[in-house]
Amino acid sequence: MSTQRAVRREKAIAIGVILPEVTRSVVEEHLEELAKLIESAGGEVGSTLIAKRNGPDPATYVGSGKAEEIAAMVTESGVRLVVFDDDLSPAQTRNLEKIIPAKVMDRSGLILDIFARRARSRESKTQVELAQMSYLLPRLTRQWSHLSRQAGGIGTRGVGETQLESDRRVVRERISRLKDDLKKIERTRETQRQGRRGAFTVALVGYTNAGKSTLFNQLTSGDAEAVDRLFATLDSRLHKIRFEMPRETVIIDTVGFIRKLPHHLVASFRSTMEEAVSADLALHVIDASHPQFEDQRIVGEQVLESLGVVPANIIEVYNKVDRIEEGIPSNVRKKNAVSVSALTGAGISTLVGLIRERELAGGEMLTLEIPLQESKLLARLHEVGEIFEKSMTDEVTRVTAWIPSDAVHQFDAWAVPGAEAKRPA
Repeated sequence: MSTQRAVRREKAIAIGVILPEVTRSVVEEHLEELAKLIESAGGEVGSTLIAKRNGPDPATYVGSGKAEEIAAMVTESGVRLVVFDDDLSPAQTRNLEKIIPAKVMDRSGLILDIFARRARSRESKTQVELAQMSYLLPRLTRQWSHLSRQAGGIGTRGVGETQLESDRRVVRERISRLKDDLKKIERTRETQRQGRRGAFTVALVGYTNAGKSTLFNQLTSGDAEAVDRLFATLDSRLHKIRFEMPRETVIIDTVGFIRKLPHHLVASFRSTMEEAVSADLALHVIDASHPQFEDQRIVGEQVLESLGVVPANIIEVYNKVDRIEEGIPSNVRKKNAVSVSALTGAGISTLVGLIRERELAGGEMLTLEIPLQESKLLARLHEVGEIFEKSMTDEVTRVTAWIPSDAVHQFDAWAVPGAEAKRPA
């Protein structure tokens, strides 16, 4: 007889609302994603309910009648968790919990819970706790005491000291300390960015579970965790690219996006997300096999725009084409787009070629004649540029090399006038 016990997943009811500007099909798609979020948090959707309204009810969001219907579903099924796909105000949550005999959460609270489960580094733990505290502060009442760390279940996990049972003054003090800690961490991150100024940086960004970590491993021979689940990566990680490039090239994996991302979380993780802003190039990774890949692409574009990433510095990477039977999306025919399979390696050489072209566009091809006694200068050229041709005479070393624009002035004195330097094919 097996001694292993199956892990019991917390049952939940997922609630969506059709408003005048939203169609039923869109709400159903969002509920499918909500179900995956609940699964990522350790739960399981037992049933779903869709309400239709002309506008959100200020007291209960879905209206008292529908709230009573949800309460009946909870009583009949015995579930302990009800999750709304839209954000609820603190008052709406309190009113719903007076009617519904179960824990009531919204999408933002669920995402925060998942982040709390996945946080590993000091930075991500600090960011998540700050977001949780900011989210929970207006919701602190005695009825929330069941969310102590001992209670267990979805929505009860915290990172570090949660103090949900303490008063607002103590929580505000905690938020203040977390913000101070985050500022120190951000200064460290900025120092690290300064240390990479000589390298060409490429940030992987995009919707959660689009395959960024798998692509990161493909480009770098790294060992990032790459699993089929939402928000597998919270901490940005970086590694040198494994391909021969004009200059030192660093790939950075970042936290994924999702629709309706909690604004507290966006604020807390801004320093992590800004890796995409400071990078020389952003690869917007899109799961081309997903039925709603176009919607996910738009969400990614909106987040990148809000961060201030320049569109010209973005290449769209349509990933998971190995799962597509009917061919690649028409979007890939755009100038700044490429299709790949990070899993099989298909299209990676084309992507690397695009990265390489971007690097080369940031410099000049020059023919130089460097005196033999200037060995340090030649060593410097090897450091900052890429040498394509090299020959020697009794007096000079003649090279054809690509040099980044910010370093060209160091070699102007040795450039051969009128020489036409071309990069070999």
